Amino acid sequence: MSERRTAEVQISQRVPKRRSDVKRVINLLKSMRFAIALLVILAIASTVGTVLTQEDPYANYVNQFGPFWAGIFRELGLYDVYGAWWFMLILIFLVISISLCVIHNAPKMIKDARSWKDRVRESSLQAFSHKGEFHTSTMNSGNAAQLLMRLGHQWGYRLTTRETAAGEILIAGKRGALAKLGYIFAHAAIVVICVGGLLDSNLPIELQMWILGKTSAELDTDIDAIPPAHRLSPSNPTFRAFALVPEGQQTSSAILSREDGSLIQDLPFSIQLNRFVVEYYSTGMPKLFASDIVIVDHKTGKRVPARVQVNKPFAYDGISIYQSSFQDGGSKVELTVWPMMGQKATTVPLQGVVGGKTHIGLQTLGEKGATVEFTDFRSINVESIGNAGENVIERQVPKAHTFADEIDMRLGSGAKSNHPGSLRNLGPSIEYKVRDANGQAREYRTFMLPIDVAGQQMFLAGAKLSLNDPFRFIRIPADEHHSLAGWMNLRAALETPEMRREAVSRFVRRSYPSANASTRNRAEDDVSRVLDRFAGVVDGKPQTPTISPAGGFQALAELLDHSAPIQQQEKAATALLSTLNGVVWELWQLSRINIGEPEVTRDEFHASFVRSAINALSDSFYYGTPILLQLDSFTQVQASALQLTRAPGKTLVYLGSLLLVVGIFSMFYVRERRLWFWIKRTKDGGADILMAMSTARRTLDFEAEFANTCDTVNAALNDDSIAMR
Repeated sequence: MSERRTAEVQISQRVPKRRSDVKRVINLLKSMRFAIALLVILAIASTVGTVLTQEDPYANYVNQFGPFWAGIFRELGLYDVYGAWWFMLILIFLVISISLCVIHNAPKMIKDARSWKDRVRESSLQAFSHKGEFHTSTMNSGNAAQLLMRLGHQWGYRLTTRETAAGEILIAGKRGALAKLGYIFAHAAIVVICVGGLLDSNLPIELQMWILGKTSAELDTDIDAIPPAHRLSPSNPTFRAFALVPEGQQTSSAILSREDGSLIQDLPFSIQLNRFVVEYYSTGMPKLFASDIVIVDHKTGKRVPARVQVNKPFAYDGISIYQSSFQDGGSKVELTVWPMMGQKATTVPLQGVVGGKTHIGLQTLGEKGATVEFTDFRSINVESIGNAGENVIERQVPKAHTFADEIDMRLGSGAKSNHPGSLRNLGPSIEYKVRDANGQAREYRTFMLPIDVAGQQMFLAGAKLSLNDPFRFIRIPADEHHSLAGWMNLRAALETPEMRREAVSRFVRRSYPSANASTRNRAEDDVSRVLDRFAGVVDGKPQTPTISPAGGFQALAELLDHSAPIQQQEKAATALLSTLNGVVWELWQLSRINIGEPEVTRDEFHASFVRSAINALSDSFYYGTPILLQLDSFTQVQASALQLTRAPGKTLVYLGSLLLVVGIFSMFYVRERRLWFWIKRTKDGGADILMAMSTARRTLDFEAEFANTCDTVNAALNDDSIAMR
């Protein structure tokens, strides 16, 4: 029996302790300190989410912060703050905290707002700091009560009366009771907005992945072939996905991008893109892009035509369709493959589809050749002319800026460019990757037409030196036929030893017409060494690039460092460049003769061509691939990028915003006031009146209102004309 009693005592002690712990947790959750702490954390997180670009490729963050901090920030979820688990957890706790607070305080506030507080005593009113005492001998207590009731109604008070057992009259009034409801509305608004945010967040999708076993997948196959484990039902309550629809095609699913892959969101309808419309300004910048679509309902088969354009979405079956952007939808392209190495400029025709890939089996690429992946096509490219010549693969010389220039670059319109130059359409371009037999790829971009750069026609061929770099362009001069052939033949001649020797011999004969054989031989050796080093050849053997390029101006600079004293290097460099210009001229003449074209006379056009060709030859050592693809013709196919959103929480957010406005307005601009009159009969047939006023917030306005009320009551009670009524 004693053991049973001991157990019962322990259980009885344990139950109140558990109840006490639960009560403490509830008190913590509904406390103002806890809610304010959560709001501060949310404010800081929202600031981080605003300042830090969200949902960029991880490589961008590594490039910006370095691998150490980029990894830490990723673990903290700072690259997708609003979808991070801890952000949603804070929202959930905030909803619980404010809901408990409203549940606890709202009944009391409503009860207090509805109460007349007409059970006060005279002694209680005497204790008020805002009170006034009046006497009237011209009217009895009943008439005084009627007068004060009339004045109270004029002031906007709602009034009630009560007569005590001693025959005394109490008038109780209230005004501005909505201020109590303002507190409830403001706090309920935060709850409603947070619930709406949670409904439109990743939380419903995370719950489906957790409960239903949905997982992300890599989109390396056709979307229709992806199994159900990676697909979300059309009845999914909330999502924000993207769909790419080429012209003349349709889709019935969209893609939700996630950090570890993608989810496929099946739609209750299909979207068919009939036509994609793009309108441009005179500068070539897009003015309008819109999609003419047809919605095909899966249940009814109903076809609904619509137009979707920027800032003008179309909604169907609770899903809003926004025009996000546009890109290529599989344009067909025809190109010419130019070799960038070897002793021949033999071209090969090539056909492809943007988004696809093809194989090139040139002899210069080895036995296995290379694979070309067509990544993008643009029919219009609006660029600043000032930038077209700066972003090249060659010497990057920073331009000097005055302090005033630096200030001007940071002031003015947000659309103002910091680079000089005018916008111009540079014509069609193609982007592609060249992947070698080892799987290594490099990205390139070439323009279809030559571009006027500083008065000379140039073909721009861009390459990315690394993954995160922008495209840097070689400027290849166009020949008199507006073609790449002249420069390509010159490049092939530069790699041919026999043609280099013949060009050196021609140059020496023209430069030293009266020199003896010994002098000419020494001159040929010197000029040959310069041309060979520029071509990337040392002692008759082509050099393999390691850190620096094998040839070009960099190789000549290294030759100059080893062969001339520092004091004489500037003078030697001038002579070396002059020699290079002359011998390349002769090499160009030989390349023309080799293809059956006549030699040309040295004039400004041809001299400018050779100077630009030398620069392009030097830059070509950075290009990094043995081929260059030139776009010849194309058949464009546009694709529309649409954003599809189902956001049931949007209505709640709107409702919460309305409640928040009403609540804040009520809390700040509606003042709750209470008014009491205690009226007693006197022996002379008159009445003594005790007036008291109270408010939740004491302000200067209330002090002035109390003084005016006292003056008005005193004047009314002593006004004979009012007393006779």
